[in-house]
Amino acid sequence: MKIVFLDAATMGNVSFEPFERLGEFVRYESSTPEEALERVKDIDVLLINKVLVNKTLIDAAPNLKLICIAATGVNNIDVEYAASKGIPVRNAVGYSTDSVVQSTFMHILSLVGGAPYFDESVKSGRYSRSGMFTDPNWNWWELAGKTIGIIGLGNIGRKVASIAEAFGMKVCYYSTSGTGHCKEYPCLSLEQLLADSDIVSIHAPLNERTLNLIGSEELAMMKPTAYLINMGRGAIVVEADLAAAVDAGVIAGAGMDVFVTEPIPEDHPYLKMKHPERMRLAPHVAWASMEARERLVAIMAENVRKGW
Repeated sequence: MKIVFLDAATMGNVSFEPFERLGEFVRYESSTPEEALERVKDIDVLLINKVLVNKTLIDAAPNLKLICIAATGVNNIDVEYAASKGIPVRNAVGYSTDSVVQSTFMHILSLVGGAPYFDESVKSGRYSRSGMFTDPNWNWWELAGKTIGIIGLGNIGRKVASIAEAFGMKVCYYSTSGTGHCKEYPCLSLEQLLADSDIVSIHAPLNERTLNLIGSEELAMMKPTAYLINMGRGAIVVEADLAAAVDAGVIAGAGMDVFVTEPIPEDHPYLKMKHPERMRLAPHVAWASMEARERLVAIMAENVRKGW
């Protein structure tokens, strides 16, 4: 059995040994569309992360028996065409919940706690020269008593909610499907959630209901002291609108792990802001703790073991 991973570099320095035990394993750090067509000609199992698997690529692999994706979403795979050829597609579910939740609070705590400012205060020598035992010149606030509004209360959203409660926060949510199944927290309209929340945290998939869900009109509904966190997909937020709103003080700031185009272009609105200190940006890494990547490889290897 020949197993090929077309964009293994996206997994970082995780061990691929579980795949090596299953057959002839070949890894490519990255693959252009043209290179991919050549590399799948004689394979049995295709492993990918973000490579586009369309009809052309599937037809170029006459022996292909299984497609495994290093993700939960399968939007970059033509699943219907694969099914028509009798080729199952296996995804990975639940591997990154803890990783994404931790990253969510990394952004939240950095924004509300002013971590970069205080770090710079000490390292720049400003604190040493001040003559005071403290630096009171950056206002930060506690999470206790504040409201977090969660857009998308799936496995990740629920865990964010439970940790927010441990901080003493009040929790509400908006159901992007229109059906509020969770009775533990109040399910609000999007407008009410935006108006009530001190932090809005997005944990929803990208689909026709969430595309451009948060634009200038929605941002104007939020408190000027509120923060927006996006751990879902970049296109859920209208990026130019968010950059403008943060710069103008419509909201206090934002933390973004995902973007419409990845990697983001050098002329992206987030990189041209007058107030970059109000933004926290990460290169789509919330999913990628060392433990999460190890779990992901294990799940993918098990998907291959199960076969087709």
